[in-house]
Amino acid sequence: MSETIETLVNDLPINSITVYALRGLDVVTPGEWNNLVGFENTIKVVTGETDPEFVQQIADRANELYNDPNEGYQRAMWLYRTVDKTDMALGAAALANKVGGKIPLLGSFFDRFTPKADTAQMIDLSLKVVVELVAFCYINGIPGDSLTDFLKALGEYTDESLIRLVGLTCIDGLIPLGPDFTQLTVSTLNGLSSSDWLENSTFSKIKDDIPGDGIDNKLTYINKTFVGIRDWMDNYIDTNEVTTQKIVNNMQSYIEFSDDKLDYLGAFLDITTNYYTHTGTQTLARRLIERAVNEV
Repeated sequence: MSETIETLVNDLPINSITVYALRGLDVVTPGEWNNLVGFENTIKVVTGETDPEFVQQIADRANELYNDPNEGYQRAMWLYRTVDKTDMALGAAALANKVGGKIPLLGSFFDRFTPKADTAQMIDLSLKVVVELVAFCYINGIPGDSLTDFLKALGEYTDESLIRLVGLTCIDGLIPLGPDFTQLTVSTLNGLSSSDWLENSTFSKIKDDIPGDGIDNKLTYINKTFVGIRDWMDNYIDTNEVTTQKIVNNMQSYIEFSDDKLDYLGAFLDITTNYYTHTGTQTLARRLIERAVNEV
């Protein structure tokens, strides 16, 4: 990966289907997420610094850290990108008409795509959870099996890290799977075999990053991680009175669809958004900037 973190942040869109979907979650995270784009702008917002020379020094150090092969930042970025799935590009290209006003769920979408089976959706959900953990460990320079540290840090998630977890809860959990999705996912994961996982292309790509020796230990760790984050998800839903209808009603301000097409909304968001990559880039930028400002 040859890009600098500066390039990645500069390339983030101000408006896109992903951005609209995340704004649609504002109803349960009011004012929490600011779509920070542009690396110089991000440095100024994160540090409060405005001196051009000092801002440039921070940028240079952040780029050095990101490109250091002994650090875990690039691997975290690769994980965020990989878990967003390769099939996303197909739907995104079909719907990449100029983004402005509402984004319609076009008829051609329904002709070519259907919601994925619940089991596949639950596997993808659990893989995003374990990627969140592993990326957290890479970014913070701690062992990849530091589940306790990760679960403790969840209570301190803010900004783009929090909206990513809310997206995970709503876009990959609540909307496609319903209000009991955490319980259903735990039950389903306990009943899966190793062959079920090996058939998943995302798992095959990231399995070497998942802690554990051998497939069985890796699967045990995935289950353990999801059980660990389940309490956070359930508590967030209860505390913020999150319902499918509340999310859907707010998203209809940005994405145009009728209530009889709700079964397709999850598939639409799955294929046309890359919120893990988008917010993951913002998380990496923030952590790199926070470290760089103390090292220059």
